[in-house]
Amino acid sequence: MVVNEMGAEPYRELTFDAQGDVHRAQRDALAALDVTDLVLFAHGWNNSPSVARRFYERFFEPFPRFVASGATVGYVGVVWPSMMFTDEPIPDFGTLAGLFPGQERTLSRLSVLLADEPDDRGAFEEFGFLVRELVDTCDATSAEARAGDLSGPGGDDIPAFLHEDPVEVCRLFTDALDGTEPPLALGSGLRRLWKGGREVLRQAAYYTMKRRAGTVGERGLGPVIAHLAHSSPGIRVHLTGHSMGARLVAFALRGLPDGISAVKSVTLLQGAFSHYAFAPSLPHARGSGGVLRSMERRVDGPVVACYSHHDSALGVLYPLASRMARDSSTIVGLDKRWWAVGHNGIQAVAGARRLTLETALREGLPGSGCVSVDTAAVVRSGGPPSGAHSDILHPELARVVLRAGRIGR
Repeated sequence: MVVNEMGAEPYRELTFDAQGDVHRAQRDALAALDVTDLVLFAHGWNNSPSVARRFYERFFEPFPRFVASGATVGYVGVVWPSMMFTDEPIPDFGTLAGLFPGQERTLSRLSVLLADEPDDRGAFEEFGFLVRELVDTCDATSAEARAGDLSGPGGDDIPAFLHEDPVEVCRLFTDALDGTEPPLALGSGLRRLWKGGREVLRQAAYYTMKRRAGTVGERGLGPVIAHLAHSSPGIRVHLTGHSMGARLVAFALRGLPDGISAVKSVTLLQGAFSHYAFAPSLPHARGSGGVLRSMERRVDGPVVACYSHHDSALGVLYPLASRMARDSSTIVGLDKRWWAVGHNGIQAVAGARRLTLETALREGLPGSGCVSVDTAAVVRSGGPPSGAHSDILHPELARVVLRAGRIGR
């Protein structure tokens, strides 16, 4: 049990492993909380519980000031085995070794290629093979673990960067990075493309975490909420997640049994998954839809997606990594098919509302359904290549969470 030092109490943690198995003592301890509402927050790229805890302390700190009278709120930090999506020079092979256990030899060879930057197509071919090997051997224990955000012919189960020509993939990532940060002098010919190669490895880790977040949400958090609904009838649960954590809490809805109405709101902060995930049908592939279609009906309240165009991780690199190999080549940043929910909100859902942050805080949020809130007014700071992706520690966003749950002043 951990007590929050920032004043948002009672605070507890809920720990999951990569397969979604929960720390049962922590789960059972939630039933002892004497509260009307629980706000559960799932972090994004972060493999250190201590760092996650400091993040939660900062995010939850302003909440008590904005809670409505009559509501008593408890706070839960969801801790799951993820990887920090840093803006530091990559790759961090120490961290990658923890993410890809048993693949030290593969990682060692990748480190040599990235250090030497050979001006040779064969080296890029080897690099692409090794990256695919990493992804294929990690967390690939079930069909659900491999699932993307979309289903059917327009789905995104396997991203293009794992299957297309490695030279061209590295060229695309290099060009994208040169558009978000100053170009590096990496030599002529193919050597300059190793800048994109580093991003390919980063995206491989990203893809693995995306897959894991869905598993932990559906197999872990969803059943925990159902257990809590039975042990504490009447408890009101509010799910919140950032980046990959947004995908985790959204996929928890898939793991809820029928008849469980404990979830009263879901707030997605810079969500790193498809903006079509809730769509019953895709605009570009009518026979396909989002894997979360109709899941908003399992929420007795709104599903709120907060988004910002200042998030270049989701506006530039996410669509580039998500584009499918079978599609024609396009300027990916302009191709709306591959945008993330944290870049422009929930799309292709009938009746979904779109609000500015000012309107949401002044007038409140709808009582149900999908709603997107443009938070670019506050989510705007951060350096390349991720931009404002992690700029979410703002009182205004705490107020959005409370407004969504109908427990804010």
